[in-house]
Amino acid sequence: MTESTAPQSEHRTVLLRGGDVHSPADPFATAMVVERGHVAWVGSEGAADAFSSGVDEVIDLEGALVTPAFTDAHVHTTATGLALTGLDLSGASTLADALSLVRAYANGDTSRRVVLGHGWDATRWPEQRPPSRAELDEAAGGRPVYLPRIDVHSAVVTTALLDLVPGVRDLAGYHPDAPLTGAAHHAVRAAAHAAVTPAQRAEAQRAALAHAASLGIGTVHECAGPEISDEDDFTGLLALAAERTGPRVFGYWADLIEDGKGARRVRELGAVGAAGDLFVDGSLGSHTACLHEPYADAPHTGTAHLGAGQIAAHVTACTEAGLQAGFHAIGDAALTAVVTGVRAAAETLGLARVRAARHRVEHAEMLTPETIAAFAELGLTASVQPAFDAAWGGGEGMYAQRLGAERAATLNPYAALLRAGVPLAFGSDCPVTPLDPWGTVRAAAFHRTPAHRVSVRAGFTAHTRGGWRAVGRDDAGVLVPGAPADYAVWRTGDLVVQAPDDRVARWSTDPRSGTPGLPDLTPGEALPVCLRTVVGGRTVHVRPNE
Repeated sequence: MTESTAPQSEHRTVLLRGGDVHSPADPFATAMVVERGHVAWVGSEGAADAFSSGVDEVIDLEGALVTPAFTDAHVHTTATGLALTGLDLSGASTLADALSLVRAYANGDTSRRVVLGHGWDATRWPEQRPPSRAELDEAAGGRPVYLPRIDVHSAVVTTALLDLVPGVRDLAGYHPDAPLTGAAHHAVRAAAHAAVTPAQRAEAQRAALAHAASLGIGTVHECAGPEISDEDDFTGLLALAAERTGPRVFGYWADLIEDGKGARRVRELGAVGAAGDLFVDGSLGSHTACLHEPYADAPHTGTAHLGAGQIAAHVTACTEAGLQAGFHAIGDAALTAVVTGVRAAAETLGLARVRAARHRVEHAEMLTPETIAAFAELGLTASVQPAFDAAWGGGEGMYAQRLGAERAATLNPYAALLRAGVPLAFGSDCPVTPLDPWGTVRAAAFHRTPAHRVSVRAGFTAHTRGGWRAVGRDDAGVLVPGAPADYAVWRTGDLVVQAPDDRVARWSTDPRSGTPGLPDLTPGEALPVCLRTVVGGRTVHVRPNE
């Protein structure tokens, strides 16, 4: 990919040509003009000649693909950066491997007061158990260590970290020799994160945003809240994103709102909604997702953090204040509570007002036909993570261990959501699963349960335009004149139209339909490589040596 050497200026007019431009305005477009941070024109190579002399810069795409930049609708930015710069246990294949990684890191990096790690998942280890506290104490050499499970809903910690949290042994969720959950987990997490200096936090945030940009991600939704991080972390991230060239950040603050005063406080923090990880329940991996029937491998139904009455009050207060509400809900009982609460708010305020607010639900994994219909009725956006199915789905995966194969096969029903008209926004929940936008689309298109698969085009839309719609913007996430110039340039193979079922999509796969092609995401095929990412007309990433 080559470009002119025209001098840089704040608002440059740029012509990209000689590639493929993914745009509904012209399914055969090969060129695009960007002016003042917006798409000005999309069209054919021949028509591009008329613009070539009147622009500040011409970029020869050399056959590359231009698409809208991705939006990751669920990210924990600081935690993502700390995982990138800290102890990563996601590659550990056994308990012994994990302990060896802890030992090496604790002995090698003494600059941090508390060792922060991430990514362990005992369901993938032959031992099928997390490290005991004694094992972790020995590996850490007496240092404070905080190691959340991959879903971040439980954690193993060393005795040295517990000693920094007075009263933690009396809190709910404390276990003498098992992962901490609930209030005990929140307390040790707060202590661990408090040991991160402002400089380390800013370094982690910059690393996370730079990594997102390198993957063609132009926007992230930061899902923060008082049980996840702190206000300084949240406002610091928003300030950093506003001051530097990089991906856009829309922030959600997961505080329970009871009145207009609470809503004003959320706005003062810079949040676009009182949503994100406002916990109705926990996670399946940690046995804390709230179920109607007991787990297959545990004699209980998980943990409920909010009831339908609290959900109704939150949605009512947010809607009256013109603020987006939302919840973290995974188990079927938690999702029943959400739709019951939102429907109660709609009965008070009117369905039209609630639908117009575009409230959202994060994860929404264990849906039923009834709750899917309720999502459609109430205008709820499903902010979902297809990589969860890739990681934990299938007959031998963690879902099947927790729920049994029959219940596990109902999880993450993306096709049914789309058929019902429920808006989808794709994300990663990083660092729970990595930032990987094309891999996310692949996971949705090749879902482990075939009935839940969607077309690559539908998945791509959910990961681009869907994220913008989830924050109330219908004019972005697509390359048409007037839209923000948020785009990525990709090196990729042939473009195709992939659908899960020829019977329902044959018209769109026929070349005569003019449906724009996308990269072949068949498992085993190489994923596209990001060459450049542009946000608001400004370049935020260029692949080295390109």
